[in-house]
Amino acid sequence: MSRKYKFTDQDELYFVSTATVYWIDVFTRIEYKDILIDSLKFCIATKELEVYAFCIMTNHLHLIIGTKGRKMEETLRDMKQFTAKRILKAIADNPQESRKEWLLWMFERAGKYKAGNEKYQFWQHDNHPIALTNAKILKQKLEYLHNNPVEAGFVDKSEDWLYSSAKSYYTSELPIMDVILIE
Repeated sequence: MSRKYKFTDQDELYFVSTATVYWIDVFTRIEYKDILIDSLKFCIATKELEVYAFCIMTNHLHLIIGTKGRKMEETLRDMKQFTAKRILKAIADNPQESRKEWLLWMFERAGKYKAGNEKYQFWQHDNHPIALTNAKILKQKLEYLHNNPVEAGFVDKSEDWLYSSAKSYYTSELPIMDVILIE
């Protein structure tokens, strides 16, 4: 099945967005966001992923990424499979998760309707990659990504959102995860 958005040139930087199924607000808990951060760090260290910017919202993730050689779609597929399993287990094992039964039921329900799932589906399948082929598009996507928590009303300044690369770009404070700065 052909999709409108694809990784067509592994030498380009890409803006990527991916969301949980049904846009479920999973990343309201720190432990689930930390699983995602740890997975991105692992992909940087072992799967040739280059992360230039990121923002984790309550139900989706924005990235500006590149690669040192491995196909980006393969790395994202692996990262999404790994994080789905880890986060679903964390939900199931979390005695403080008040929405546990509902969350697992929703992810199981989504999994029943998509071929290739063992039981659950956590992420939407599409990554919506957009090639950043010029400085204008790159700047626009970087600003959009960093302003997402501001537009959602979570913070007044993008650099105040902990789960974002905005600190790296706008302050000298240590970020939650290092990125390659776009100059």
